[in-house]
Amino acid sequence: MTKTLFDMSFEDARVRHAALSREIEKHDELYHQKDNPKISDAAYDELRRELGQIENQFPELKTDQSPTQKVGAAPARGFKKVKHSVPMLSLSNVFSEEEYSDFRVRIYRFLNKEESEEIEFLAEPKIDGLSCSLRYEQRVLVMAATRGDGYEGEDITENVRTIQDVPQKLPKEAPDTLEVRGEIYMRRDDFIKLNEEQEKQGKQIFANPRNAAAGSVRQLNSEITKTRPLHFFGYALGEVSAEISKKQSGVREKLEGWGFQVPQPSYVGSDQDGPYLYYKEIEELRAELPYEIDGIVYKVNDLELQERLGFVSRAPRWATAHKFPAEKAVTVINDIDIQVGRTGVLTPVARLEPISVGGVVVSNATLHNEDEIKRKDVRIGDHVAIQRAGDVIPQVVEVIQEKRKKGTKEYVFPQTCPVCGSLAIREEGEVAWRCTGGLICEAQAVERLKHFVSRNAFDIEGMGAKVIEAFWQDKLIKAPADIFTLEERDKTSLTPIKAREGWGDQSARNLFAAINERREIELNRFIYALGIRQVGEANAKKLALTYGSFETFQEAMLAAQNKEGEAFQDLLDIEDIGPSVADDLIGFFKEPHNQDVLKKLKEQITILNYEMPENDGSPVSGKIVVFTGSLEQFSRAEEKVRAEGLGAKVSGSVSKKTDYVVAGSDAGSKLKKAKELGVEVLSEQEWIDLIAR
Repeated sequence: MTKTLFDMSFEDARVRHAALSREIEKHDELYHQKDNPKISDAAYDELRRELGQIENQFPELKTDQSPTQKVGAAPARGFKKVKHSVPMLSLSNVFSEEEYSDFRVRIYRFLNKEESEEIEFLAEPKIDGLSCSLRYEQRVLVMAATRGDGYEGEDITENVRTIQDVPQKLPKEAPDTLEVRGEIYMRRDDFIKLNEEQEKQGKQIFANPRNAAAGSVRQLNSEITKTRPLHFFGYALGEVSAEISKKQSGVREKLEGWGFQVPQPSYVGSDQDGPYLYYKEIEELRAELPYEIDGIVYKVNDLELQERLGFVSRAPRWATAHKFPAEKAVTVINDIDIQVGRTGVLTPVARLEPISVGGVVVSNATLHNEDEIKRKDVRIGDHVAIQRAGDVIPQVVEVIQEKRKKGTKEYVFPQTCPVCGSLAIREEGEVAWRCTGGLICEAQAVERLKHFVSRNAFDIEGMGAKVIEAFWQDKLIKAPADIFTLEERDKTSLTPIKAREGWGDQSARNLFAAINERREIELNRFIYALGIRQVGEANAKKLALTYGSFETFQEAMLAAQNKEGEAFQDLLDIEDIGPSVADDLIGFFKEPHNQDVLKKLKEQITILNYEMPENDGSPVSGKIVVFTGSLEQFSRAEEKVRAEGLGAKVSGSVSKKTDYVVAGSDAGSKLKKAKELGVEVLSEQEWIDLIAR
């Protein structure tokens, strides 16, 4: 990651964030659903890492539906779906000794512990396989499921029963209910033999052991799976009816005693440098291990501390993966193209001489923006070092100046849109050029429709980017409401969808069924689907939580045009909704065309009111709480998580609608404002006593 990330403007960061998110979602689907990844794990991790860095610098871009907050992808068709009783989430990543140290610091800070206090960590190899959850009831294996999206996976029970080192029954001392989480994998030597056999029979050659294992498990015929040399490592627990240990290392010992294989070798200790030294040791041993690993995993060993630390969206706070470095390569830039996003932002992309990096052929690289091109002095014809930073579009790390040919010219960023020819402008303080064509720009209109049907919005299966583009070109879909009238119009069409190339009766029926399944949508997803600038999933959820219904939200946005009125102030009182975001919201609803789009859309769909998670008996459920100052018994971060778990709305600012301000030592302006407004102020102990009722 180049240092220039931290010089980004908000707009530049938002554009890059959106591009990264789309690519991650694409690769999640290829990896988790189709077992056909187009990039290496290291490259994928670099992509997530960049996204995380952007969100750290611009927290307003971090959303509940962001790839950094999600796991995997929705289950594939062909297998019965299974809901996980305990979410089966993923891990955050670190890539250096410094980031490992930051991980430890965050844990100490969250737990409000001094650095001198010892916390024991466990570390073990991170197996590169297919995540799987095994459920035992009365000590008998009754269910095996993939991770899926972390909340719902695929039922692969019959296939997993064919894996020899998965116990079918557990000893009598095991709990009545036990979920064992782990990884299905294939050893290197078995992988080589399998590919040799596949080649002899003229069948598919697998790219790596992980793909081979995943493809073998996802066979609809378990007899095929039975012929594949699969193994299983257990390393974590899901739902458990009785405690089996107080430590993660104790869980490993129990699992091993009950017949499971566990990742080896492992490390347990409280020495600050111990886990990192273990990482370096395993990095050296990596090639000698009989199976593929892509890093190691650090875990807080104490299970009670794990419970206190909890989770942050898609990953636990108490664990992280330390990944091995990504690969780099040198190639030539043949051309530079400009892509136009849904908000008109022009993004430069380098077209590369195709080159293999880590076994994957890449031909495109992101150049981010005009300033980045100038900073690196990137020119057509240059030799450049690229790094697999994720997407199909890797990053240009640097230009190899000594290989530059004479006569190459500096790249001049276009000042007109390459799609519609409209003037492009770069506003003061921004790094992004933007097409001014608006609704007349085909690229923007198409990208908005793609956003509307994307997974985190309406999530219409079968209506991907290529379908949207084709339907747009043929004038079948020009606005969101057209999606929901498509089936009715298709009945009288001279060229129905089933007659189109690549379509048929069944695929057309599947598409119409998928559209009809989405005629009801949650308010927060609908707000996000509108594609309003600076309104990502997190802000959409906060708006839905505040206003409750779309009618109330729409009325409030229209009323907020009066910036002296109460509606505008109420909007600014929402955490992370500043004047810039407020202006974009008000501007969207002020536009007559958008009002017309909303009117037609509401005739076709039902927007569900936002419902707070039920938390009966909680004294703070539905209350608005603000934390300020330094807490002593717990950290503010831990108390914020606890409050939200009890159904409270945690806000970053004090208003007349605030119910409680919890003030620690050194509380400042928020405490003063609470007293001025007459808001009830609680000490840390009074807060603890309140939620304990």
